Amino acid sequence: MNARRAPTVFDSFNNAAEGIIHVLRTQRNMRIHFAVAFVVIVAALIVNVTKLELIALCISITFVLIAEMLNTGIESAIDISTTSFDPMAKIAKDIAAGAVLIASVNALVVGYFVFSGKVADRSSHLLDRLRQAPAEITIVALMLTVIIVVATKAYTGRGTPLRGGLPSGHAALAFAGWMAITYVTGGDHRFVVSSVALVLAFLVAQTRIESGVHSTLEVAYGALVGALATLVVFQVFS
Repeated sequence: MNARRAPTVFDSFNNAAEGIIHVLRTQRNMRIHFAVAFVVIVAALIVNVTKLELIALCISITFVLIAEMLNTGIESAIDISTTSFDPMAKIAKDIAAGAVLIASVNALVVGYFVFSGKVADRSSHLLDRLRQAPAEITIVALMLTVIIVVATKAYTGRGTPLRGGLPSGHAALAFAGWMAITYVTGGDHRFVVSSVALVLAFLVAQTRIESGVHSTLEVAYGALVGALATLVVFQVFS
């Protein structure tokens, strides 16, 4: 009898990502937290928060997401261990839910201190700053692409977070990068640089098909998602 194969680093990352996908797929509150986190990060880039303020926001967001995931894990473990009403089980669930509430309130307080006064003072200069910050626009576009990919996989329930399923995340990011490079690159070199980036994006997509990880449809959908999401972001802010 062969010994069970030890999980590889890829397996560990994939299992962790599957846990995140499961919570997103089954827990409405987690989907709300993810949506709010995306909006907060985009707003932080728009109002040009300081490095320390961004760190505080990231820690608060992470705190909320971890608390929600632990709450879901505790509830699942309790549901497995008991089939009848148990007052102690209810207390455990209430405590876990209370931890999420505390994390959420803390995030609201941090968000208030970070954003109060910035929006009113700088609202007239938001688009000007974004037009002069292609790196920030690119980050937002890539983050939006990742969120769309994760949300679609959570909705369809096909494949695993890092392997297979609709759409191909690799293709989505590759074509999002191509579109961002096309916008960021200026001057006479734009066509050449954009063409090279497009070829590289197609190569990434081709490897996903040849390896049997994704079908042509999944890769095409991923490429379309990445390119369109990035196009929309750059059209809005540039």
